[in-house]
Amino acid sequence: MPAFNKILIANRGEIACRVIHTAQALGYRTVAVYSSSDADSRHVELADEAVCIGPAQVSQSYLKIDAIINAAQQTGADAIHPGYGFLSENAAFAEACKAADIVFIGPSVESIHLMGSKRLSKIAMLEAGVPCIPGYEGAAQDDATLAREAEAIGYPLMIKASAGGGGRGMRLVESAAQLGEQLRTARSEALNAFGSDELILEKAVIRPRHVEVQVFGDQHGNLVYLGERDCSVQRRHQKVVEEAPCPVMTETLRNAMGAAAIKAAGWVDYVGAGTVEFLLDSSNGEFYFLEMNTRLQVEHPVTELITGQDLVAWQIMVAEGQALPLQQEQIQLNGHAMEVRLYAEDSTHNFMPQTGAVLQWSPELLDGIRIDHGLREGQQISAFYDPMLAKIIAYGATREEARRKLVRAVEQCVLLGVNANQRFLANLLKHPEFAAGNATTAFIAEHFQQDPSLSPAAPDNAEIALAGALLFQTGAQQPGGTNGLSGWRNVASSPLQLKLQVLEQSVALQVDVKQAGSQAQLAVTVNDQQLEIQLLDMHQGRATVVIDGVRKRVAFHLQGGSLWLYGHSGNLHFTDVTHAQVTAAASATTGTVKAPMDGAIVDVQVEMGSRVSKGQLLLVLEAMKMEHPLKASIDGVISSVQVRQGDQVRNRQVLIEIEPEHPDAEAVTG
Repeated sequence: MPAFNKILIANRGEIACRVIHTAQALGYRTVAVYSSSDADSRHVELADEAVCIGPAQVSQSYLKIDAIINAAQQTGADAIHPGYGFLSENAAFAEACKAADIVFIGPSVESIHLMGSKRLSKIAMLEAGVPCIPGYEGAAQDDATLAREAEAIGYPLMIKASAGGGGRGMRLVESAAQLGEQLRTARSEALNAFGSDELILEKAVIRPRHVEVQVFGDQHGNLVYLGERDCSVQRRHQKVVEEAPCPVMTETLRNAMGAAAIKAAGWVDYVGAGTVEFLLDSSNGEFYFLEMNTRLQVEHPVTELITGQDLVAWQIMVAEGQALPLQQEQIQLNGHAMEVRLYAEDSTHNFMPQTGAVLQWSPELLDGIRIDHGLREGQQISAFYDPMLAKIIAYGATREEARRKLVRAVEQCVLLGVNANQRFLANLLKHPEFAAGNATTAFIAEHFQQDPSLSPAAPDNAEIALAGALLFQTGAQQPGGTNGLSGWRNVASSPLQLKLQVLEQSVALQVDVKQAGSQAQLAVTVNDQQLEIQLLDMHQGRATVVIDGVRKRVAFHLQGGSLWLYGHSGNLHFTDVTHAQVTAAASATTGTVKAPMDGAIVDVQVEMGSRVSKGQLLLVLEAMKMEHPLKASIDGVISSVQVRQGDQVRNRQVLIEIEPEHPDAEAVTG
């Protein structure tokens, strides 16, 4: 029976923190690994020891097997937990651990190799008699073969990266005319994300539910399943909401899916935590094998909450050679749990990943709420890693109780400095179709495309007035009565005429001081509306205010003349531009393509002098594990190309300039 005392966590962010928590609670010493850009990260702080394994790029740090093995040997770690993502489903990594006499807390090399390939695993499942979706999983990968097989399958169909998931390398193809381009982009994305461009094709199942079964095996031949999770609400094939149990599950269907999952795991002599994913056809109740993930899932907390079990603890026990702590008949499902993923992305601009500093992080912890995260105030969110920052999970006696708790937890989760997707998540959870438990994988496309959270929304007059009041009061409390806000005084006087910039627009407001001092009373006029604001208390980024007779608590962060204000509409950033010099308007005679975020240039398809048309692909930017095509929005001639393939670029950096064919063409901003 293998025994170990120190566990290295070969991961970062919230999952590294999650594993460290359980490992330390069980008495194990822990080792974190980190890239140079993660030196101040929370998982590094929590671990007993930490080793830097390389620069920010994942290929030179978190995917570098030798560096992680060396870190384990250097610190005396005798076991490695891979978390999820990165090397968690990499057979070569599990083999390297075995060769170094380090326990890999996960399944066997053989299981990872077989089930980690969508192509090979589907072949195995067909042999095992597990129901599968019709498709092509052959070894021949040339375009001609794939085109021929696609015709045999019929459209619509799905292209999938064989070596990974998370929506990367996955494309829905509606017709043969789309196939060539979609194959190209799917291969490129798959190779970049997983190191393999092998693809499979499957018939598209329209409007299914995505239901997965948590399985666990030990080294003594025992296998159990711990209920199911519904992960149907997805965007770009990435899960947005996960819940357990599935809202439409019956005992008969659960037993059938559980038996199929156990059959799949048993076929490969599975050991450890695994998830067998199925598509449930909502039209006829049939289900089909989708894939098996040979690792812990992002959404494992919902299973933990309804079973009362710690799945990371189970992983560690199994890796030590212990038998599973429960037999199938002892596993009980109680209540309902629901999880959403907090992402650094802007839902109002096509979910563009966001970067920047975490200025304030303050989730609200209530009874039945669990927050798994890897955030520290002051840390930088970079473009090198997945944009998931945290998971917000709610538990209730019923589905409705869990949903209601989760809505409040999402809306009260304060994150300032980096835009995140709270408004999108809250609106989704409140949608009647989701609340009724009717959501399929087509939910967002069919029911959520016009939601206000998907379009830019200017702050309302109350939010603007509150920003002006907070800037005024903070400036008034500084020595000399200012805080970089020239002319702002801490005594009642003539009205102050101010100008604030928010969302690249400026707005004028007037502040009348009715009562100065620590509890200022102000009348703030915005867009011809006057609001009465009383500031009762300001302390550590929180203010108690009364706005037109309604008292509330608000979160904010002030830095010089900039104010970040948190509200239900999201993370608002105000800048005092009252005394800023007027700058000349940008020229409308040149199209300028700017980087929409920090990232790396992976492809440049034009050069100086090239004639381009509106909608033509110019270059591809890779950020947070996703490729983002940047296209021309005007007809013209390329007058400047300022980047090359492989360049790292910053948000809003000028990449390409286009001389428009028509003088009145609008500028391109990227």
